[in-house]
Amino acid sequence: MKSFWLVKQEPSSYSWSDLIAEGQTTWTGVRNYAARNNLRKMQKGDEVLFYHSGEEKAVVGIAKVVRTAHRDPTAKEGDWSTVDLAAVKPLPHPVTLREIKANPRLKGIPLIRQSRLSVMPVAETAFREIVGMGAYPPSS
Repeated sequence: MKSFWLVKQEPSSYSWSDLIAEGQTTWTGVRNYAARNNLRKMQKGDEVLFYHSGEEKAVVGIAKVVRTAHRDPTAKEGDWSTVDLAAVKPLPHPVTLREIKANPRLKGIPLIRQSRLSVMPVAETAFREIVGMGAYPPSS
């Protein structure tokens, strides 16, 4: 059964544009145990919301898992994992954290409850809601 996820990245470190240009990437550098455990739960074909953290704070695209958890080659010590992600498509309109917080159907998602976590599960209903929000410009 397919699962749904959200990964966060500072766009100055690695942006959606970088992923589009490369086509796919190894999601290295995760050094939080909860986030690592989430990486290890990801399965090939799972869908992933790509979130720009920092100044932008918005979901900007959809990726998918193309390789399940394997050893993170950037880890000098410890038991850290990575997955490989491929770009699927950008959201026509980025969905900001403010819009997510304002949507009552997204009230309990981990992005709001565990804002520092860089890799988190997302319920399919929340995933679809955010993708739907990104299909149209926000109403003023």
